[in-house]
Amino acid sequence: MIRRSLFFIFLFVPFLVVVIPAQAVINALRLPIWPVLPQLFHKMGCLFLGLRVTKIGEPATGRPTLLVSNHISWTDIVAIGSVAPVTFVAKQEVGKWPFVGMMADLQKTIYVDRTRRSGTGRTAEAMGRHMASGNAVVLFAEGQSDIGTHVLPFRSALVGAAQHAMEAAGATEVNIQPLTIAYTKLQGLPVSRNERSLIAWIKSKSVKQNIRGILSGPIKDVTVAFGTPQVLAHGADRKAITKAAENEVRQMLVALNRGLPLPKTFVKL
Repeated sequence: MIRRSLFFIFLFVPFLVVVIPAQAVINALRLPIWPVLPQLFHKMGCLFLGLRVTKIGEPATGRPTLLVSNHISWTDIVAIGSVAPVTFVAKQEVGKWPFVGMMADLQKTIYVDRTRRSGTGRTAEAMGRHMASGNAVVLFAEGQSDIGTHVLPFRSALVGAAQHAMEAAGATEVNIQPLTIAYTKLQGLPVSRNERSLIAWIKSKSVKQNIRGILSGPIKDVTVAFGTPQVLAHGADRKAITKAAENEVRQMLVALNRGLPLPKTFVKL
């Protein structure tokens, strides 16, 4: 904990003093290099939080891409952001959190208002515009976090809405790519079910308790695996494609948690 405190004071804080205004200028000028500093920020965040990230595969290229992922902890964002230039979809409340909201805005986070039906449409439009500009968007498709031992059903509503928004933006096709995040080891040893509370966003804990537990916890090995992209074209069955992505994420998560190799057909090389 002392080491992390020193790292935060003497390295992380000076880094933020430089990066925050620089990123604000880059975003204001709409420069295409906008993902560079956020990715560097997340790499620093991994060092601070004790996350050792292994990347398997690559994000799809060549057309707008929506990455659909499982969700375990708020540290998922740091781990994924450290290995890929992406934008995240987050619940609206995140934008109001002190400091976190500011950093999310600098990474062009897209917010969804779950309390209003119209919120899905506005979120999809924002996703469509962002992807139409050649950027990848990460959607935690379960709609909530889980402990990391299994995958909850993916919600296809935002996938379908994003499909319509992309068509409205002039794109005929969009990649739907499964993305799996797995926390496989703590301090070099396999994670037991009881130790999942040191990683996952446990609902019974307050935000402060959860953050304190992660900051004071051991080194965590995290794997971020990019699966097989599928093309969602005009008229395609978005429910079937979302379900296929869900099944692939589930199978990859089980394999990673058990220390098994992923089938090559599941990995975007």
